[in-house]
This record gives sequence, C-alpha cells and structure tokens, in this order.
Amino acid sequence: MNSLLNDPICNNLARVRERIARAEQAAGVPPGTVKLVGVTKTRPVQEIETAISAGLKDIGENRLQEALAKLPGLRLPVTRHFIGHLQRNKVRDCLGLFDMIQSVDSVRLAEAIDERAGNQGIRARVLIEVNTSGEESKFGVDEDSLKELVEFVAGSGNIELLGLMTVGPLTGDRARVAASFRALKKLFEKYASLKARNIRMEILSMGMSADFEIAIAEGANMIRVGTAIFGPRI
Repeated sequence: MNSLLNDPICNNLARVRERIARAEQAAGVPPGTVKLVGVTKTRPVQEIETAISAGLKDIGENRLQEALAKLPGLRLPVTRHFIGHLQRNKVRDCLGLFDMIQSVDSVRLAEAIDERAGNQGIRARVLIEVNTSGEESKFGVDEDSLKELVEFVAGSGNIELLGLMTVGPLTGDRARVAASFRALKKLFEKYASLKARNIRMEILSMGMSADFEIAIAEGANMIRVGTAIFGPRI
C-alpha cells in the first residue's frame, strides 16, 4: 500500500473524493450518499487495479469491444457498469461482462436485453438513459419516449430498472448544465412512485469530471468520473 501513496491516480482519486464530500455537504445530503464510478475507457488494467487498490469500488466502460479484451484480465473485484451506447447484437456479451447497463435507450434494446437475460438465467440490472439536453449528438430517449420504455420494462420478465442516467451538455454554461440535471431529477421523481415488481427507482446517475458538483447539487447519487481520476485519455 505504501507504494500507492505517491501514485498520481491515487492522489487524484483522493482529491475527487474530497470534492464529492464538499458537494454532498453543500447539497445537504449525508456523507457517502454519492457513489463514484471511475470511467476506465482507454485505461490499461494496471491503472484500473491501482485505482481499485486505492478504494475504487465501481468502474464504467464505454466501448464493449475494448472491455471484452481488457476486463477479463482484472484480478481485483469491482462492480462493472456499461455506460456507452449498446447495440442489440452485443447484448449477450455485455450481460456476461457487466453488473449493470446504464445506457438503455430504446424499447428494442430493452427487448433484446430481456430475451438474452432470460436465456442466460439472470436478471439484468439497468438504468434508462435520457437525453435531457436535447442535443442530437447524444444518445438517450426523450421525455415522450421514456414512458413507453418504462412501461415495457415494468412488464418484462428479466429486467430490473434501478434508475435513470443522463449526460449533461458539453458547455461552460452552468445554468444550462444544471437545467439538464434538474430535468432528469424531475423525471426520476415522477417514476419513483410507479408500482411494479421490477422497478426500484434508486439511482440518479449524472455528472462527470467537469460537472459532477453541479450534478450533486441537483440530486445525483451516482457520478461517472474518468479524467479527474486517470488524467487525459490515452
């Protein structure tokens, strides 16, 4: 453990945790409310294991092919989140590698997940990705399509919906970023009261390296942070 004391990743992780703690305090939520997912896209196994050794408990990957080549080499236990766009023909591989899929964005994808999860004898834990910024470059359902997707999942046999996810707009306009997160919180609260055996609205996943303090202020209890922990992408 002493060899980790001066490691840049460990130091960065400690600073991120301090920022989370300050943001939690400012938001008036109990310490430890916000779960940190370290985004490990493009990062080698050695760096990921360094972060895990320093206490990181959750990691997120954007690219399935990269993850398939890399994650089987991890020797340390960690919860794995898939946070990128998922194609229907890749669902089986994704379910075999990840503990949660955060990026369900269509009924057709949910149908494929339900079928594959049934074939594999598992219950798929998912979040629905919502496009709250209105940017065409981003994936995610819009508010009108969300109802149909939630209703499908509510009637599915092999999916467990645990919450919602969004990616904030890439802008320096803090008010616009906050509005995007506030919109997801409103939708989260709307569906939190839905009575279905396989829906438990517990996770509000929003905020990344550049905006996670804003996300926490708007109600996030899960953030996805890569650059602030691991440095610029390789």
